[in-house]
Amino acid sequence: MTMHLNEVDAGKLEQLQGKVINDVAGSLGLLMAYIGDKLDLYSALLEISPASSRELADSTGMDERYLREWLSANAAAGYVNYDAASGKFSLSPEQAVIFASEGHPACMQGFFQAVMSVYIDEPKLTEVFRSGQGLPWREHSPCLFCGTERFFRPMYAMNLIDVWLPALDGVREKLEAGARVADIGCGHGSSTILMAKAFPNSTFHGFDFHEPSIEHARERARAAGVASNTIFEVVTAKEYPGKNYDLVTIFDALHDMGDPVGAASHVASTLADGGTLMLVEPFAGDSLEENLHPLGQIYYSFSTMVCVPASKSQKVGLGLGAQAGQKRLTEVLNAAGFGQVRRAATTPTNLVLEAKI
Repeated sequence: MTMHLNEVDAGKLEQLQGKVINDVAGSLGLLMAYIGDKLDLYSALLEISPASSRELADSTGMDERYLREWLSANAAAGYVNYDAASGKFSLSPEQAVIFASEGHPACMQGFFQAVMSVYIDEPKLTEVFRSGQGLPWREHSPCLFCGTERFFRPMYAMNLIDVWLPALDGVREKLEAGARVADIGCGHGSSTILMAKAFPNSTFHGFDFHEPSIEHARERARAAGVASNTIFEVVTAKEYPGKNYDLVTIFDALHDMGDPVGAASHVASTLADGGTLMLVEPFAGDSLEENLHPLGQIYYSFSTMVCVPASKSQKVGLGLGAQAGQKRLTEVLNAAGFGQVRRAATTPTNLVLEAKI
């Protein structure tokens, strides 16, 4: 069927144009925010606010003309405030949280860093559309690893110890007494280290197939003072060693695996009697129509560029995707031998499932 231009609804066209212009503005705002984070400009502005571009240049040693344009772009985006009378720029408390508060759950700079990584990887990603092949995690820009860890760490810090673990049946008591825990796909070890600090009587094994991430996790554990009760190893989810784990955790990683059923089956074989699997995944409804909103768009986009290519680069290559939803995840866990699966907790961005054999 051929569409004729005279069939275009002018009102709908104008509305869509407006949305696309906003999206383009947002994409460029993200780039400005990424540059500001990389050069530490937001923190510098916060220290001397309100400040002119010349004052910011004197404070940072950066070129005034570039800073003037960068500040103007940020002011147009609403990322910083501009006072026309004084010609000075400033950050509100809310802007400071978003752009200059490392470790705050609402700070978005780690998210921006992860988004930038997939822009950098665009040529590789375009090629896998043609070839149908995968793109291994290790072949992505390092910005992805750092940005993912920066973005997830504050959310885990806010929820893991005080909300998610207490929502599991009897798990917190085991951890306080002394339990064996395996954290699968631990990445830089943020979740592992949080648990190790909170429960010093327990032993935590962090497993990930990405060696640079494991090396970083070991450094982080030493710096956090939990090297004595953490062990990090480079190994896949289907091959990690050990038995009789009281708790196994998988944070935002199962959908990236080539064989999530096989990985979950291995988890089941390593649990102690009465042991628990805690699965944390991106929040999603069970159907596409339930996920047609901005957060769903973000998750589907990352899934297109990171999660599905990662899965397709591994054996089986199921391509579960970042918006699988509770129903599909439960089917995977049931197929792996977990007869009891329930939703233990949720946040606006995460779904937490408790699974038992």
